[in-house]
Order: sequence, then structure tokens, then C-alpha cells
Amino acid sequence: MQITWNDFEKIDIRTGTIIEVNDFPRARKPAYRVLIDFGEELGIKRSSAQITVHYSKDELLNRQVIAVVNFPPKQIADFISECLVLGVYDENKDVILLQPGKPVANGMKIG
Repeated sequence: MQITWNDFEKIDIRTGTIIEVNDFPRARKPAYRVLIDFGEELGIKRSSAQITVHYSKDELLNRQVIAVVNFPPKQIADFISECLVLGVYDENKDVILLQPGKPVANGMKIG
């Protein structure tokens, strides 16, 4: 299915920095609960991220990521996820994060 340019423009994709990482034992699939700083305009958002195979909690702290920030909040177990961290599936269907090649300001729009 193809989408139009107008469809794509509706998706708000931004850069942010992970500022807190916690285990998420109540998730059905292994995941972390993360807090991401998207800068002054958007502030801090929470996300559940299934990225435990390739990343330890320490590796994620202060790492820049790319996320969709305009989905409605989604309840996952006892947690409300406010954004979707983007990644690529490897050959085993485990997520490898998308991230800027160089540091950029939090909240920068991808387009």
C-alpha cells in the first residue's frame, strides 16, 4: 500500500536522548521502560522498548534515539507508553535502534 506525502507529513518523528532506563518485568516480551528527553518543546516522554537483546541499561543511558512522538498513548501492562522508539529488525527479529549519525539537539524533526 502506498501513502501520500501528506500522509507522511502527519507522522512526527523526532530525536531524543534516553535519560532513564528501567526493567519492565510485566511486559509480555522482554522490554525496558525508558524516559526520553525531546527538548524544551516536547519535554520528556515515556516508552516501552523491546531492545533488551542488543542493549544493556548502561549502554542506553544518554544515547540519542529517533521516535514517533504523535501516536496516542498506549497502555502496556501497568505502563503508559507515549512514543514509539524506532529500530530495524535483525535476522532474529531483535531490534537495533535507529539513531543520528552525529549528535543533534533533542527534539529535532525528521523529515
